[in-house]
Amino acid sequence: MSERGNGCEDLIADCRLRAATDLFAHTWDPVVLAALQSGPRRRRELRVAIGGLSDKALTEALHRLGAQGLVSRHAAAQASPRVDYALTPLGQSLVDGPMRALGEWITDHGDELLAAQDTPAAKPVDAQVTGGAVRSPLDDVEGVSPLRTSVPCATVRYTSR
Repeated sequence: MSERGNGCEDLIADCRLRAATDLFAHTWDPVVLAALQSGPRRRRELRVAIGGLSDKALTEALHRLGAQGLVSRHAAAQASPRVDYALTPLGQSLVDGPMRALGEWITDHGDELLAAQDTPAAKPVDAQVTGGAVRSPLDDVEGVSPLRTSVPCATVRYTSR
């Protein structure tokens, strides 16, 4: 900690801050964590609960989250193989702490955020001046807006423990 303040300035280039922000860098990782909040699930159960997620994207997310120590994989020795994924204590603390706070914030301010993103001031300057289109990978998918996709967002209900 620094004597200058609360210590935030010490985290600017610190790898702990980068590691923490990287947890939210991949689109599906927070969604998978939220889907595991209710307890252990099998792959198929995760895909059904999340929706709109390819098998490849789920595999990559589970591998990443496992490597970060947030999700555990438990293979049961049975006649038919059974693999369950669950939050580790570290993963549970992420879901119960920062993700819960972010969820509360977006519940309170999500409409304002979307409205602000829809205003011309929210678009890049060169797109406003030249009239050029700001492109997104979702622009080529018919009927899908990058801000409001046709795939419903996963509804996460946090429960007290």
